[in-house]
Amino acid sequence: MKNRDRFIERREHHPRVSFGLFLIVLGLALLVATNDMLKLGSVGDYFTWETALVFVGVLLILNLQFTGGLLLIAVGTWFLLEHFDYEMSETIKAIYWPAVIVLVGLGFIFSALLKRKNKIS
Repeated sequence: MKNRDRFIERREHHPRVSFGLFLIVLGLALLVATNDMLKLGSVGDYFTWETALVFVGVLLILNLQFTGGLLLIAVGTWFLLEHFDYEMSETIKAIYWPAVIVLVGLGFIFSALLKRKNKIS
């Protein structure tokens, strides 16, 4: 039983899977940047601290670390929206951070359920 539990833990955070996910997300980010899909301008305009937060947040979520990932994506998105020709309505501004807090709470619950499920299996 102990060997099986160690195998499950090791399998969850296998370095090759994490690195593979990193390469996939990086490739997608480069695809978006080189084709200017978000209409930000040059490739250099895509790689800012705001997009780095979103990028790392996506990687965390793909590695099943929902809470940190959601927080990084929320903060990065909040500041990234200033670069778009998009004016947030007062309603969205009023509900953005409460919604983020609710999502982070759900992330905690979801993470706990996944860990519990892996321990039971």
